[in-house]
Amino acid sequence: MLNPFFQQGSVGEQSLVQDLINEQLRMYGVDVHYLPRKFIKENTIIREVVQSSFDDAYPIEAYIQNFEGYSDNSVLLSKFGIQQTQEVTLIISKERWENYIQPLAKDKSNIKLSSRPKEGDLVYFPLGDRLYEVKFVEHEKPFYQLQKNYVYELRCELFRYENEVIDTDIEEIDDNLIGNESDGLTSDGINTILGPTQTLTLIGVGVTATATASIVNGGIRQFNLTNRGGGYSEVPTVLLSSAPSGGVSGIATAGLISGINVCNLNTNPMLKSVQNVDIVNAGAGYTIAPSVKFIGGGKGVGAAASTFIGDGVVGIITVTLGGGGYVKNPTISFSGTSTISAAATAVVSTAGTITAINITNAGLGYTQEPIISISNPSLGSSGSFNFNEFVTGSVSGTKARVRVWNSITNILEVSHVTGDFKVGETLIGSESGASFVLRKIDLNPTDDGFSDNFNIEKEADAIIDFSERNPFGMP
Repeated sequence: MLNPFFQQGSVGEQSLVQDLINEQLRMYGVDVHYLPRKFIKENTIIREVVQSSFDDAYPIEAYIQNFEGYSDNSVLLSKFGIQQTQEVTLIISKERWENYIQPLAKDKSNIKLSSRPKEGDLVYFPLGDRLYEVKFVEHEKPFYQLQKNYVYELRCELFRYENEVIDTDIEEIDDNLIGNESDGLTSDGINTILGPTQTLTLIGVGVTATATASIVNGGIRQFNLTNRGGGYSEVPTVLLSSAPSGGVSGIATAGLISGINVCNLNTNPMLKSVQNVDIVNAGAGYTIAPSVKFIGGGKGVGAAASTFIGDGVVGIITVTLGGGGYVKNPTISFSGTSTISAAATAVVSTAGTITAINITNAGLGYTQEPIISISNPSLGSSGSFNFNEFVTGSVSGTKARVRVWNSITNILEVSHVTGDFKVGETLIGSESGASFVLRKIDLNPTDDGFSDNFNIEKEADAIIDFSERNPFGMP
């Protein structure tokens, strides 16, 4: 039995020790931020946390136990292969936790334990601008001095991002998601964004394109496709017989279509047939309709077409202003007196500009150059997206978080995508109110300069390419 004449640790003595520890932590420690983990989604069988978020950060002083620098995990060869991790051991005050962090965290939703630090929480270490994950919490060292414990020892390991949401509204913490680079790229062009993203090309401020046309006599008026052929893996070159002396030979381009089975040539879904032949330059001075021949295009065969010529046809269309903000082919109309009105389609670049206009029907009987009218692109884009805010698709209702927004190239990198965005819908920022029309979606992973996924896939496809056809036979 303990001697009843000695208190063995009075409340006053315990408070004195705690105060001395608190003072030392403030004198010799460093300010860190503690990020409690919120459990968003768990598996129902093994209770594995498959989705979590960190949206609160509490500043607190901590003493760095690693006086010699970062320590390395002694387990180099594990069941996951060879790995080397950096660890840091931090000591925080138990009283400061109970009086400061616990009251603020206990009423937060999805925090399973607020009475003490817990494994899985994060600590932002400002000296190295790094996030560390708490792997173990030691709460009994020093071992019951004066019958009480005064500190928590946090054994932390460099955080490995998997798909967690980090949104604390503290820039120096949140920008770890993009490697502390505002554009998500190093000076060498290496991607620094953590986790998977989708690259969305948006439409900037729309500008209507303009173009002019010339008229010629004895020009190619239209192509008549008599045989689509099949087995084309590339667009074939269209060859036309030369115009008579003093004339101008025409130029044309072909378009392909998939899903057509011609004489068993297109059983491979990657192979295509000729869908159309458009006029790039109608030529001039033809007295006899020129003959047409298709060459190249891989192993494709069979395509054939004939031509019609005429006077007063549109010879060539020149794009005088490419415009901007086009998400799909605009409507092109021709005004002017003619026997048959011309028709054309635009070639829209990935940047949303019109790079060329191909003639599908050069018209007939024009006595003067027609005036070309091109429909307007989307003109409603405005604003600038904020890092980590939600964007929502106006049609699909899909939501995602903004990682990087480049207002010059109009490229938006997003993560945590819930659903499928639709080309042509408007993306609206939840905080900024920015509004832009979606032009293109890229789901392919970014080449970060280290992984070799694309070359591996290319070499694998050379052996067995399931995208072409089932090598084991069709069911």
